[in-house]
Amino acid sequence: MLRRKTIEADLCVVGGGMSGICAAIAAARGGSKVVLMHERPVLGGNASSEIRMWICGARGENDRETGILEEIILEDLYRNPTKNYYIWDTVLYDFVLREPNITLLLNCTCMDAEVEEGNFEHGRSIKLKKVTGYQMTTQTFIDVYAKYFSDCSGDSILAPLTGAEFTLGRESADEFGEDTHVKKSDKMTMGMSCLIQGRETHRPIKFTPPPFSKKLDKSHFEHRWPNIYNPAENFWYLELGGDRDSIHDTEEIARDLIALATGTWDYIKNSGEYDANNWELEFLGFLPGKRESRRYIGEYMITQTDISNNRIFDDTVAYGGWPLDDHFPAGFYHKGAPNTHIPTPSPYCIPYRCLYSKNVDNLFFAGRNISATHFALSSTRVMATCALMGQAVGTAADVARRYCLTPHDVYLQKMEEVQDILLDADCFLPNKIRKVSPLCKKTEIIGGDALKNGQDRPHRIYKTTECGVKVKNGTALEYAFESEEEVNAVHIVFDSDLERTTLPGTRVEQTRNTRSNIRLDSPQMHMPQTLCRDFKLEFIKNGNVQSTLEVKDNRKRSYHIEVNEKISGIRLIPESNWGNSDETAVFSFDFK
Repeated sequence: MLRRKTIEADLCVVGGGMSGICAAIAAARGGSKVVLMHERPVLGGNASSEIRMWICGARGENDRETGILEEIILEDLYRNPTKNYYIWDTVLYDFVLREPNITLLLNCTCMDAEVEEGNFEHGRSIKLKKVTGYQMTTQTFIDVYAKYFSDCSGDSILAPLTGAEFTLGRESADEFGEDTHVKKSDKMTMGMSCLIQGRETHRPIKFTPPPFSKKLDKSHFEHRWPNIYNPAENFWYLELGGDRDSIHDTEEIARDLIALATGTWDYIKNSGEYDANNWELEFLGFLPGKRESRRYIGEYMITQTDISNNRIFDDTVAYGGWPLDDHFPAGFYHKGAPNTHIPTPSPYCIPYRCLYSKNVDNLFFAGRNISATHFALSSTRVMATCALMGQAVGTAADVARRYCLTPHDVYLQKMEEVQDILLDADCFLPNKIRKVSPLCKKTEIIGGDALKNGQDRPHRIYKTTECGVKVKNGTALEYAFESEEEVNAVHIVFDSDLERTTLPGTRVEQTRNTRSNIRLDSPQMHMPQTLCRDFKLEFIKNGNVQSTLEVKDNRKRSYHIEVNEKISGIRLIPESNWGNSDETAVFSFDFK
């Protein structure tokens, strides 16, 4: 008999990719006890060292995703100048371990669930009570009882285990009035990829392909242009399986992908078409990175027309901006271009109602499995967007815990509170501006009123050019009250160079936190030069200056600092920045 143990939690997150990480951290920071169950030995999912897909997201000017994801990326820039994947793994691991409210279960596969059936609020018929994982390293079954659950597994493992409604495949154009080329609905999906990466060396390296390798020639690479010297080459088009079962056929597809990957490297090395003599195979993925499988049915299903028409939702909790990037099911063997590339508004709104189940009372979800049509998913599936949705779900789950609400009750009763928490946590919402207190608005600030308008980035959607100030290092930005006033929280946002123009290399090197092929001249990264490096936050109380916070080698864009006391003044003193310039940019310095 194998060992069995039980854990109780407020929230159980299944899946430790970028959406699951952000969901777990957001809920834990709010005070929820969280279990994060992940079936792999490293966190990150498609972004991990096991798969190595890029974290992509919105593509408009200054639309970079912030919140928890930006915290992680900035820390990685500080600790990982060569974009080493194993250091990246440790950054993700560290961000989860540092949260005392998270119990992390690695190497733990979710394999069963227990539900209660009945007539629950808002027409729900199922309530999830526990999930069971098997942790292979300890040979232990782990039962996790929780008030709420979030499926961030990608494949929606809790759908077949609980009876949650889901869909799979492509809708026809007339089903939702979408501008898709699919005339008749089917069960096909986008495929999956096993990636390769190369490293340039100082000497010739021989490559002998394995016997199972797929023999390829120039004709196979029509509309695909392998270029190991191009920083944008990550071999994403080595893709198969969309015309098969994207869950149950995965092992068979993986074998074909590995043969395709080794065949591609053989072609690059040995065909004579490329200057690849000094290159060696740095990485070959044996675990496929998936783009699509089961998608939950939620309170609302976002469609391509919602995205393309830039529909504004009152319950916006995240945003996207990646193109409608629909990969054809045959993948590498599709004749013609391998995907569509239809621009979308950036940013566009993603509503909260896409992130919880239509029929399971206490089930959230985030990632590539949200309630979306196939064509809409071709944009929402990318990992920076998924991370935002994960943070939104974690925040909503924590609000649900505090008020003993269902996910749908949160929508009905606490939507504005969820949005306010997200904005305070440095998440941008396209149709919302972060709130500051009436006292802050009427109090003069030495340094400029643009610091207290709730606008935390330079962005066209604010319809203003007044956003933040540059202050000479050592100069205090200061609020002074006529008498002591109750201050609940102070909010600070620095300029982390959302466009990343102060980083070295090409636009791909600047905007992707990881690297595919490693050239001899690949640049080393550093912190964004605009970001404040050292600063002090001081309070004035009873006529005395109190040093409240002093930060050296700052790696964060945003701080939301709980105060909850009476004070007569607040000072922020930027002392230096990572670019060693005389002035430091501050987007926001305000209080509630």
